[in-house]
Amino acid sequence: MTVSIEEALELIYQKVEAKSTHILPIEEALGAIVAKDYVAHFDLPRFDNSAMDGYAVKVADAGEEVRLKDVTYAGDEGKEAFNQGEVVKIMTGAPTPKGCEAIVAIEDVEVTAKGLVLPQNIKTKNFIRWQGEDIKAGKLFLEAKTKITSYTLALLASQGITHLEVYRKPKVVIFSTGEELKAHYERIEKHQLYNSNAPMFSARAKELGCDVSYLSTSGDTIEELKSAINNAKNADLILSSGGVSVGDKDFTNEAFKALGMESYFTGIDIKPGRPTHFGKLGECFVINLPGNPLASMVNFEMFVKPTIAKLTGTNAFYHAIISSKMGVEHKFRAGKNSVILGKWNGTDFTPIANQKPGMVAPLNQADGMLVVTKEMDRLEKEKMVKMIPIKVDLQSDKKEDFFIRA
Repeated sequence: MTVSIEEALELIYQKVEAKSTHILPIEEALGAIVAKDYVAHFDLPRFDNSAMDGYAVKVADAGEEVRLKDVTYAGDEGKEAFNQGEVVKIMTGAPTPKGCEAIVAIEDVEVTAKGLVLPQNIKTKNFIRWQGEDIKAGKLFLEAKTKITSYTLALLASQGITHLEVYRKPKVVIFSTGEELKAHYERIEKHQLYNSNAPMFSARAKELGCDVSYLSTSGDTIEELKSAINNAKNADLILSSGGVSVGDKDFTNEAFKALGMESYFTGIDIKPGRPTHFGKLGECFVINLPGNPLASMVNFEMFVKPTIAKLTGTNAFYHAIISSKMGVEHKFRAGKNSVILGKWNGTDFTPIANQKPGMVAPLNQADGMLVVTKEMDRLEKEKMVKMIPIKVDLQSDKKEDFFIRA
């Protein structure tokens, strides 16, 4: 059954779910997906404190000469109340004394023989960090299905949380088919090819947060394919490439079906990469991609990436969109829903000039991709387009002014 791009994605969204959870120390949870909501145990800050080195004062003493009563450092207990005409010297992070109405910075006072003179204008509550202004006890501060970043760790540590329940990393097993393929570390004959798909899939799946195993290339017979599949079926996702078209030795889908795979679709109305299959073998999902490197890369980004996202447990499994504009005019053949790979400099999208399904070079050049419908045959220069990013962590090779100015 051949489906549209939208139908293929909707089936993935509906069928795929994360499998199980486990507990990790927060230091080991970087990149994992939180499995449950976390609620704050206490206020943050835990007490009113000073936002800078200065003096705790009464607003009525503005412009007056006052006496230094005490000094409070970070880590001290809060001081007792002080009276009008008195101040308490206070360091950043120290608890404010009772009755404190504002903090005045050290550089804003004039030291005298009897004490110090305060500035004329003092704003009530100035430079005071209030208990609970950041996080309130009992408040949801970390939602389930969100990704743990280095900044999430700061949030968790601030609440004294040492361990976290997260979704287990998806286990992905990768193998390729084709007796003409050899691993990149093997010697090859003139009639053979190096397998570029498997290392690419393995690395990309790791980038997306998976535990990855790689099986050596399977032969083209049904029995050899069934043996490779049986070695892989304890995974969460089997990812194969090749043997899914209509050639004399394209038996991949037949081998999966012989072992009981439930098929959700066997083709997608997309160029390149129409012969892409999706199904489930027991508890393991299966995606069979075309053998052509560029076609398999496009369909990995379009369909495998959201599958992996669903398996990780995240709620951010839809394709992100970046609004851009065409840097050049681009003409192409109408009649098929097509994916166009291109370079992106932060403002303009420029299609890669030569991008055929069997090519490898465009894969490394592509920053993102466009999906155009079958009635289109060109994209004009300056036309606004929706780019699906591939390389998310982009830096510029050109110095830019990033300030937003009045």
